[in-house]
Order: sequence, then structure tokens, then C-alpha cells
Amino acid sequence: MAEEVILALAKISSYLAGASISKFSEESSVLKELPGKIRRIQIQLSMMDNVIRQIGTSYLNDDLLNEWIRHVRNLAYHVVDVMDNYSYHTLQLEGKYFVKMLLVMKRSCFLGIADEITEIEKEVEVVSKLKDQWLNSYQLIPSDQHGGPYSKQSQDIPNLAEEDDLVGVENNRMLLTEWIHSKEPDSAVITVSGMGGLGKTTLAEIVYEREKILFECSAWLVVSQTYTVENLLRKLLLRISSNYQTLDMDMDMDIHDIKQEIKRTLIERKVLIVLDDVWDEAVRGIVNNVLNELCNGSRVIITTRVDHVAAIAPPKRRLKILPLDMTDAFELFCRKAFLRNKDWECPPELQDVAMATVEMCQGLPPAIISTGRLLSLRPKSESAWRKLHDQLQGELEKYGNVQGILNLCYHELPGHLRNCFLYCSLFPEDYLMSRESLVRLWVAEGFVEKKGRATAEEVAEGYLMELIHRNMLQFVESDELRRVSLVRMHDNLRDLAMAISKAQGFGYSTMLQMDANANVRRLSACRNWDMNATGTKFPRLRTLVALEMTITSCPDMWSCISSGSKYLAVLELKDSEISEVPESIGNLFNLRYIGLRRTKVKSIPESVEKLCNLQTLDVKQTKIEKLPRGIVKIKKLRHLLADRYADDDKQIKFRYFIGMHAPKELSNLQELQTLETVESSKDLAEQLKKLMQLRSVWIDNISSADCANIFASVSSMPFLSTLLLSAKDENEALCFKDLKPKSTQLHRLIIRGQWAKGTLDYPIFHDHGAQLKYLALNGCQLGKDPLGMLASHLKNLTYLRLNNVSSARTLALSAEAFPLLKTLVLKSMPDVNELKIMNGALPAIEGLYIVSLPGLERVPPGIETLQTLKKLWLLNLHKNFEADWIGREMNQKMRHVPQLRF
Repeated sequence: MAEEVILALAKISSYLAGASISKFSEESSVLKELPGKIRRIQIQLSMMDNVIRQIGTSYLNDDLLNEWIRHVRNLAYHVVDVMDNYSYHTLQLEGKYFVKMLLVMKRSCFLGIADEITEIEKEVEVVSKLKDQWLNSYQLIPSDQHGGPYSKQSQDIPNLAEEDDLVGVENNRMLLTEWIHSKEPDSAVITVSGMGGLGKTTLAEIVYEREKILFECSAWLVVSQTYTVENLLRKLLLRISSNYQTLDMDMDMDIHDIKQEIKRTLIERKVLIVLDDVWDEAVRGIVNNVLNELCNGSRVIITTRVDHVAAIAPPKRRLKILPLDMTDAFELFCRKAFLRNKDWECPPELQDVAMATVEMCQGLPPAIISTGRLLSLRPKSESAWRKLHDQLQGELEKYGNVQGILNLCYHELPGHLRNCFLYCSLFPEDYLMSRESLVRLWVAEGFVEKKGRATAEEVAEGYLMELIHRNMLQFVESDELRRVSLVRMHDNLRDLAMAISKAQGFGYSTMLQMDANANVRRLSACRNWDMNATGTKFPRLRTLVALEMTITSCPDMWSCISSGSKYLAVLELKDSEISEVPESIGNLFNLRYIGLRRTKVKSIPESVEKLCNLQTLDVKQTKIEKLPRGIVKIKKLRHLLADRYADDDKQIKFRYFIGMHAPKELSNLQELQTLETVESSKDLAEQLKKLMQLRSVWIDNISSADCANIFASVSSMPFLSTLLLSAKDENEALCFKDLKPKSTQLHRLIIRGQWAKGTLDYPIFHDHGAQLKYLALNGCQLGKDPLGMLASHLKNLTYLRLNNVSSARTLALSAEAFPLLKTLVLKSMPDVNELKIMNGALPAIEGLYIVSLPGLERVPPGIETLQTLKKLWLLNLHKNFEADWIGREMNQKMRHVPQLRF
């Protein structure tokens, strides 16, 4: 409804607590009255917020009520603008030498703010009278929203493609698989078509993952509506090239060169290519002009909503996806509505209303799943379900099938989740959003506040779980603690979020979507920043998400921001081609988040020290070698992420990336929760002793002489959960004797470098080993079978990665080894020529990655017994390995593995 009211109230509370204009209050009665006026506005806004919350979704389609809520929202926007202006000027007063001219100037500014506060008071009065005059007939009834934290059971992470989400797809899967293996000459191009939400992508993904092992080369490309032929061809070349890392660094080829390189790469190879979500028939040119030299047996699968795109394939190779029939639709609904019922049975008293609700979904899986999830949160009573059925009916009459149902699902969200949901539409279509980035962005936006002992970030993780549980975000991947790692937004929900964002003035997902004179507060200008309208300003802009920008866009962007967006709070420029950050960034006093990950930026200006509100600075994988000295003045900094890729080939093999030199007085940053990555130094241990809020610490360039002091400091951190320790080179031995973690939350340990003798007997493994879930080792020389050595100490591991680890020639996984392990990575281990998997080993394994073991000639005995396996990579092994695989008919034995890379 009016989520901006919550932000306005937070702004008022923050500024009343921290800001002061007492220097002027004695001179002006108007200024003296200002804090009192702001408090009265706070009370009125709070009351309006309570009214809206109580109304809930009861009058969702009432235009009169929605018009009043729009006035409340605009009022809240005005309050936020004035409070930011108030903050800006009070900040300038702090620590200044008040010459007479400055005092006069600031007094004038605060008098102007006082006038605006008076104007807001009048707006409050008008909005209150509107409610009294026109909305007296509305009864304030308790909302049906189920806010607050969910139970632990409800926060279990769903799998991306669980069987209960795949109801009704088996026949289509079998048909698509049959076409892929057909010997008929007209089978090269296959299209899968149907309206949005029918599961075209899911179907294609299932078949692609299961069948790509039979092709010499495979590639999955998301096309969407905003593609260009050149960018699409570049992506295709990167996917199919074995030397894709080199190509990615030198992609200056023109479109003709790219086409020729693709033809050269694919000639006489049997390939499988999926072009997902194609909207434009122009993609036919790619199929005809570039892929027509594929050898027999190659396949191109195209998913599309558009009939004339589907016609690219021969008539006998066009698969039209239809809505689910009533039987399958009801089964899918029950699996979502009755999560805690093992048999998903619908009680007899709910049968009629459940059937009527499912009928309204018209066989569309997103509508069915969303409605089922929504009702899973309601009491299991006929009256509660009937009420939601009636609300759905009203939404369908107004908006149509899927959109109407999803619209109700949005309005059923508790207030604290709506802004978080809308925010996700700022990212490009099909974009994979990481949990950590979303959480930091939501906190920076002010959507989340700490509760009790939980940090704001921990509260935000709970919000993310709620959105997944309600099917408003799709879970993609989890980490070793079964926490969400990656999510994405379904196209239908993104369309809904974009429409609501525009209507409410929340934000715009593209510049093309903006109204001519829009007061833009959040803007996503990903990939392109078109400033054709000379002199365009964004005076109310709070957020800019501009991912993957080209180099030509950057000067316009910086000029536009520095000249007209002084209240900017979030600047996310990940993966853009920018190489410079201007000194003027220091004038953006309101900045809370700066994201420059994987850009070409070489330095951060000294003016960044003026950003007293900054919470997150992400300059990972840039070209920055040194952080500005003044960064230690940013007392509110919570997440400092800074490193750069190693340049030297020898370093890349061992270190991947290099940390930043720790600035002096690092210990001033008392609120730091994340420090990744910092180089070891003589005084680092003393600095770390004072940073007791740290959760994640990555330390690089450690010498054996540093170990005792640094490890003792790290051990004293009470909340430590992730620790990376990297030696200064591959020959430096690290001694872990003094690593005795106080924190019971430390579960992730990454070590690069040699181990001192007797390491497995030290406390980190002997006493703390049971708490470790994730262990990654690079460059250590254990000598014997590392799998056998580690298994006896680390029974609760869910992730284990061994890279460039010396060992015996034979590795053996005993029947008792790693009972909880879900992911095992064995990489670059030249000594190994045999891997044995005993019956009963790895009972929970889901991903097994065996890469660059040049001595491994034979298929590991027992690998076919790993029935839980979902991903198996067997890359860069001995030249005889493939023959052994084929000779033992392993393709047939491993049919239960959906993703197999060979």
C-alpha cells in the first residue's frame, strides 16, 4: 500500500535523534518550533500507516480508497525529500568554523526547510480531511496478512525444480527428447511455444541438462526482449569456445569476425543450443546464417511466447505448451496449499472452495503455485478460503488471469516485504540475484531494521525467505548451510513489479519506461545509459542500478549524477566498463552503498572519506591496488569488499586474487561485519582485536611469522562465520596452533598454502572440526590420502574442495566417509591415478566435480552407486578415461544424473 510511509517514519526518527540546529533556534521562533512540528507529522503519518495496515486487502479494488493511499504515498515522498535536505544542511554544520557568512547562509536554508515543513503540515491536514470526508464508511478490520517471522519449518528451501513443480510435464519431456534424437532431416530446429508462465523454460532446461552430455558442445542463451544480435553472438561464442577466458578479455572483433569464429568453432561438431525466451523473428538470421553449417544431429531449441517465432521450426517440430488440465492443476495446487500434510490431501470441507479457486487459475502453473502458497498461510477453514476466493474473483475481473492472481499475492504481502519485492524488478530480466547483495541493498535502502539481537542483515535474510516461501521469488541455489545463495524473479512477477513500481513512483526498470517529467526515485539503466535528452536531471534519485554499462555511457552518467542527484543512496555499477570514479562522488553525502565489482576502476578518490553514511563498499575484482587513507573515517561502514585479480600466471594458480593493503587505523571501523580481502601486515593483528562485529574475514599474504598474532586476534571474534587464510606464496607453511575460534558460528574455512606439521591435531580441526560445514584447500601438501585424513575429523562437512593438493596416487572414500557431504570438488591433483568409492560412501552427495586430474585413466569404481547425484563433471582427465567410460556403458548407468559434463 504505502510502504514509503515506513521509510518516511524511519527518516524522521533518525534525523530527530541525530540532527540539531540549536545554533539558530534562539534567533528564530520558527526554527525553534521545527522539531516539534516534525514530531507531530511523525504521529500523523504513523496513524495513517496504521489505518492502511488495518484495511489490508479488504477493499483492494476500491478506486476511492486507492486514490487516498496515493495521496498518503506522495505525502511520504515529500517528507523523505525534506528530511534528506534537513540532514544535508545539518551535516555541513558539524565540525565547521562558523564564520558569519556561513551562519547567515545556513540560517536561510533552515528557514526554507521550515517553510516546507509548514507546507507538509497543510498537506497532512488535507489528507486527513479527505479520509474523514470520503472514507468514513470503511470499517477497519484486522488484515489477513501474516507478517512476522515464519516458523523454521516454513523456511525450508525448496529446490528449483522439485517434482511437485513439474506436474504435467512428462509427456512433453518425452516428446522433446524424442525429437532431439530423431534421425529425420528436418529436426535441426525445434520450438517450444506458449503463453508466459506455462513452464517452457523449465521443460527445456530439464531436457537440456539431461541430454547435453550426448553432444560435443552445448550452450544455453537467454535472449529476452532487449537483446542485440551482436551481443547474442558474442555470448554464443563465449559459451562454445574452449578458450572462453581469453576471448572474454579480447572481444574487439566486429560482428562479421564473430560469425566466422562461431562457424569455425562449430564446423563438423554435433552441438545442442538453446535460445530461451525469444521475442523477435530476427533471431532466424542467427539460426540460418550462423548455425546452418552444423553437422547432422545438431539441435537448436527455441522457447518463445510468439507464434511467428515458433514458425521458425518445421510444423512437425513445434511443441505448443497448453495449460494444465484440472486433474494436474488440482494436484499441483494441493502440493503447495498443504505443505505440512505429507500426502498433500485436501480436507473434505475445503474441497469445493479449493476446486473453485483452482478453476480460476485456468491451468497456469504460476497462478496455481502462487494461490496454493497464499492459502497455505491462511487458516484451514472454509470461511477464510472463501474470502480469498472472492478477492481473487475481483482481481480476475479487473486484471485478467495470471496478472490478477499475482496482483493479489503482492497486496497480501506484509508491508515489510513489498518494497523488497519491488526492488528486485530493478535488475535485468532473468538476472541471478545473490542473497548477500540483496540483503545489503535492502539494508542500505532502509527497508530493514535490526530487531533485538539480530542485525539488519539477518532480519533481511528472513525477509528473503518469506518472499521465496510465498513464491514471489524463485530459489535457484543454496549454500553449505542450506541458506539461499541465488534467486531470480519470474517474468510474470517482474512484469507485475515493474507496473506497480511505475504506478507508485517507486522506480523505473528502464529509462524508456519513464514518464517525460517523472520524479524518478529509483532507476535501472542496465547496459545502456541513453542521455539524448540533454540536461536531464534526477533531483529526487535515491537509487541507480546500472549493470554492464558500456564505456560510452559512463561520462554522461557521472555528469548527470554529480550535477543533479545529491541525495543518491545506492550506486550499483557491477560489471560495467567504467575505469574512473570522479572526485565529486564525495559530495553524495547520502550514499550508503557503492558497488563497483568487476569494473575497470583503478582507484577510489580521497573524497570518499566524506561519505559518512556509507555502509557497503564493494570493489572486488577491480584494478584497485590501494584504498584511500580516509576510508577509516567512515564510521558506519559495515561491509568492505576489496581485492583484485592476480596478474601473474603462477599467482593465478595459487591465489586467484590479491588482497588490499590494510589502511592505518582500520580499527576505527567498529561496525565492520565483512572484511574481504586484506593483506597481512605487522600491525594487522592489533587492528583486528578491536573489530569484534566481524562475521566474514579474508586475509591474504600471510607469512609463517604472522600466524600466531593474527590467528589469536581472529580467534577472539565472537560472531565469526567465514574465514579465508592465504599464505604469501605456495611454499610458505602456515601454523594453525593459535587458531582457537571463540565463535560457535564459524562454519566456512578456506586455506591457501602449506600446512605446518601436525595441523589436523590442532584445535581448529580437533576441537572445532564438528562445526565446519565448508572446507576449501589449495596448495597444501598432505602427503597421504587427504580424503581419508579429513573424513575422520570433519564428519559434518557439506562442501569439500581440494585444489592443487598433493596426495597418494589412490584416493579412497570409505563407506563411513562424509555422511553429510553434498559437494565434492577434486581439481588439479596430478598425483592421483585412481579414485575408489566404497558402497555407502557419500550418501547425500549432489555435486561431484573431478577436473584436471591428468593421471585418472579409469572410471571411479562405485560412482554409479551415488544415487543422490545431480551434477557430475569429468573434465580434462587422462586421454583413456573417455574410452573406459564408453566401454563400461556409463551413460546408461548414470542416467539418473540430470547434469553431466564430460
